[in-house]
Amino acid sequence: MSGSRLGVDAAQAVLADNFAPWIQALELRVEHVGEGDAVLRLPFSPSLCRVGGTICGQALMAAADTAMVIAISAALGSFKPMTTVGQTISFMRPIAGADTRVHAHVIKLGRTLAFGEIEMRSAGDALAAHGTTTYALL
Repeated sequence: MSGSRLGVDAAQAVLADNFAPWIQALELRVEHVGEGDAVLRLPFSPSLCRVGGTICGQALMAAADTAMVIAISAALGSFKPMTTVGQTISFMRPIAGADTRVHAHVIKLGRTLAFGEIEMRSAGDALAAHGTTTYALL
C-alpha cells in the first residue's frame, strides 16, 4: 500500500464529494480508516427494509461497494477515479432493527486493479454477509 494516511474526516469528505445522492441517503458514516481498510456504519432505517423488517440486500451491497472505495482510497492515500468490475456477496443472516458495520479491506492493490474483501456485521457482531470485490483503477 502506498500514499499518505487518509483520516476519518477526509474519508467522510470523499464519500460526500464523490457519491450519488441515493448513496448519500444511506447516511453512511466512516468510523475507521487504516492503510487499505475502512469501517463504515450503515444506520438502521425502516426505509432500507424489505418485507419482514430486514435490511434489503441492495442496501447492503451498496454499502459494501462504498466502503471498498473508501478502503482503496485509503490505500492510495486519496480518492482516485475507479469503477467496480465485480462484487460477490454471500448473505449469511438477516439484519433487522440494528445498524450494520461494514469492514472493507484491500487484499491486493495493483497498478490497474484492486482486490478486496468485505465483512458486514450486525450490532451483536454476528457475521451477516461476506463479499469479495474487484475494481479498475482509472
